[in-house]
Amino acid sequence: MRRMQSPATALLLVNQRAYKLPVHPTVVVCVDGCEPDYLAQAVASGHMPWLKRTLAQGVALRADCTLPSFTNPNNLSIVTGVPPSVHGISGNYFLNPASGEAIMMNDPQWLRCPSILAEAARAGMSVAVVTAKDKLRALLGHGLRGICFSAECADAATLADQGIDAVMDLVGRAKPSVYSAELSEFVFAAGVRLMQTRRPDLMYLSTTDYVQHKHAPGTPQANDFYAMLDGYMAQLEELGCVVALTADHGMHAKTRMDGTPQVIYLSDWLHTYLQRNDGRVILPITDPYVVHHGALGSFATLYLPAGVSAHAVCAALSQETGIDCALPRDQAAGVLQLPADRIGDVVVLADRFTVLGTTPAAHDLSGLDVPLRSHGGRGEQGVPLIVNRPAPLLDRKRQWRNFDVFDIALNYAQ
Repeated sequence: MRRMQSPATALLLVNQRAYKLPVHPTVVVCVDGCEPDYLAQAVASGHMPWLKRTLAQGVALRADCTLPSFTNPNNLSIVTGVPPSVHGISGNYFLNPASGEAIMMNDPQWLRCPSILAEAARAGMSVAVVTAKDKLRALLGHGLRGICFSAECADAATLADQGIDAVMDLVGRAKPSVYSAELSEFVFAAGVRLMQTRRPDLMYLSTTDYVQHKHAPGTPQANDFYAMLDGYMAQLEELGCVVALTADHGMHAKTRMDGTPQVIYLSDWLHTYLQRNDGRVILPITDPYVVHHGALGSFATLYLPAGVSAHAVCAALSQETGIDCALPRDQAAGVLQLPADRIGDVVVLADRFTVLGTTPAAHDLSGLDVPLRSHGGRGEQGVPLIVNRPAPLLDRKRQWRNFDVFDIALNYAQ
């Protein structure tokens, strides 16, 4: 990072992109699993007056998230301004090529570039990050001299490790369950209190998709969640903030017409194709919080035995009902902007109604009390990109990405 000064402005250069330093406190919000229809339904039914006004007066775009449409790669794309091929986070879970071990991808050692947040703090800005689940905290806070804590572990935050203590007293709310809408509300409440008491120059808030996994757009529970969100966004605006809202991915039902999960079990498929028990399937949606999706998503990667043609496997998979596409490693890395050394020999994407698993015995669906809703493929790539200020110089015809949100908020909407 270099900081460039001129009489008119100061710029951050991060990952070969330039950002103006904020003139007004700027809050970027990642609403986990926010399929755009959630907003449309909530606005149409009168639950989001702040957003209705913002859509008319500010920036209102549909953007694409990165693939796989999962939490970790997209949150890191948002805060770095680049796709996974640059920042290196290819999923929530991956196969470490050095050890051959399948592990969580929540350690900063896997990051390959700095974040806008860390570089803004290094340039002298005050920065705060609040995330719902603790799995993201270390990645989002890597290199950051500022506040960074999770709602999940807010009661354990210390000044030495998270840049803040006594979070529960600050927020004035009980510690929420990790499987609740209240976990996301804690993030918003903390963001408002930080803005009232610390007034950071730049703040990033990231929620959980508990509600979106359980409730479709327009349902009472979904509308209540978005009404809550709307109220906190209005408070941030009243505090003089530029508020930018996007999502890490969308969310869709992944069911047959009878409401049962529509799953392709790739380990079973691969063993049948090979006519032997060989090869390996990695599901990058896997994380510690699988109750609401059973580790079933619409993206997977296959590691093939030596001598097996990836192109032949892709051709065979592409004939299966429910498969969107199957790509060999080099093609997937180029087309999907993924790090080639952190995906398998084949990348598989399921269609809008289908998820991918390994074997039936490997997925515990006992926690599903509603029809399965999940994400991971191209069907969940569409996300909102909204800013509460006008941006008259913005090219609305180009295809924007969720990781352009800092660009729009800092370079166009200030």
